[in-house]
Amino acid sequence: MEKLIASGGEVMSQAVAAYRGITATEEFKNLEILRARTRHDEAQALRNAERKAEQREREKWQSVVEEQATKIAELQKQLDKR
Repeated sequence: MEKLIASGGEVMSQAVAAYRGITATEEFKNLEILRARTRHDEAQALRNAERKAEQREREKWQSVVEEQATKIAELQKQLDKR
């Protein structure tokens, strides 16, 4: 990395120095922590939404299965009466 910076000349050295100066500030570090937390929270929210959607889908199909089981049981009772 140092060789690359050195080969870039004075402009590259100044840019790297400016970058290092900015990233060393507490404000920048706090901002980066906040950004990381925000990305994490967004990922968690998406994961939770997916889980809720999956749960709703399971509940929907569970009710369909239960309805079918009830119909089958009723038909079985009718057949048993014959």
